[in-house]
Amino acid sequence: MNQNDPRYAAYLRILAEELVPAMGCTEPISISFCAAKARGLLDTLPEAITVAASGNIIKNVKSVVVPNTGGRKGIETAAAVGVVAGDPNRELEVIASVTPEQREALGHYLETTPIQVLPADTDLVLDVTVTVQGGDHTASVRVANQHTNIVSMVKDGETLFEAPAVGCGTTPAASPDRALMDFDDIYDFADTVDIEDVKPLLDRQIAYNTAISQEGLHGNWGANIGSTLLKIYGDDVKIRARAAAAAGSDARMSGCELPVVINSGSGNQGMTVSLPVIEYAKELNSPPERLYRALTLSNLTAIYQKEGIGRLSAYCGAVSAGASAGAGIAYLLGGGRAEAAHTIVNALAITSGIICDGAKASCAGKIAAAVDAGILGYYMYLNGQEFHGGDGIISKGIESTLRNVTRLGKEGMKETDEEIIRIMTGC
Repeated sequence: MNQNDPRYAAYLRILAEELVPAMGCTEPISISFCAAKARGLLDTLPEAITVAASGNIIKNVKSVVVPNTGGRKGIETAAAVGVVAGDPNRELEVIASVTPEQREALGHYLETTPIQVLPADTDLVLDVTVTVQGGDHTASVRVANQHTNIVSMVKDGETLFEAPAVGCGTTPAASPDRALMDFDDIYDFADTVDIEDVKPLLDRQIAYNTAISQEGLHGNWGANIGSTLLKIYGDDVKIRARAAAAAGSDARMSGCELPVVINSGSGNQGMTVSLPVIEYAKELNSPPERLYRALTLSNLTAIYQKEGIGRLSAYCGAVSAGASAGAGIAYLLGGGRAEAAHTIVNALAITSGIICDGAKASCAGKIAAAVDAGILGYYMYLNGQEFHGGDGIISKGIESTLRNVTRLGKEGMKETDEEIIRIMTGC
């Protein structure tokens, strides 16, 4: 792809927007960010907090450990640590620098401060409003569609900032770039991009995600899916690829305080698109340039899939990320456009039924299954096997199949999502 092509600059902007660091699961961190921002408007430690959150936020915060809180979970914890210790200028790393004194103060604050949690009256899947009160003053901050996308700030009834909260995917400003995306262009971009244009982003992704994966493999985190895979199945690269991604999730879902570089608003997806590809590159002694191109392909393909589905849904994001990792692995192994496309379609045919029932330890198991499907999808095609149009939700060609998956994840699973939330909240 020519560097003067508008799509070239668009893809670079998309990668810069998406491959950002986050410390902790992004849904509780979104609440912490809102709370920290609201506390800043109030300019005093709040005496009461109200959190109004969409169902998907509630689902994804319920069971995951919030980092730097002493192993605590839940919306109340996420809001409290945001007001006690959050730095909103750090966005998705808002609670990355909690001091021992602040951590100790958090317990007392939670015990003595009323924190009310309400379901948000919204049609948006990612929607959080945090309202804080201190003395005779109140302040509220709302984010929607993306985890740190502020759409409203109000103090003492006066609107300080307001922006439209529309759609379920990206911010309106980002939409023109996203509308340019298709798989053939993504492949061309990955195959021809000037490596220096993507290297800083990908170096950070490699460093951060590898570090938390190693912590997950060598520590005692969650259900230890990553280390269990290696213990039971051995250290063949196909197993190591699954274990590397699963181990990162083991650590992250259990409150590990190491940052990750996310993809499509999700740390789990960021680890899933990158760590299996990195593991294969080590095994193959791939030149750095080949790894950077494979990661570019994997990252952008996952973003493309999730752009249609939306940030949050009943459709497990690991599925898209695992299929995309399979495409990156196919590229490392010498595959071209056809191999990458068929890998994705084959993988999606296998794992598209996996549901998202919130962030928690079992995410690591789903990641392992999704990466396995991505690897199998490639080796199927390599051996002359593939799923064909008309096989279930698969249609002829990758673009038509991706449209079907988008329809399934965004529209078809709405009722499933609502039932999952009812089950998880006991309603």
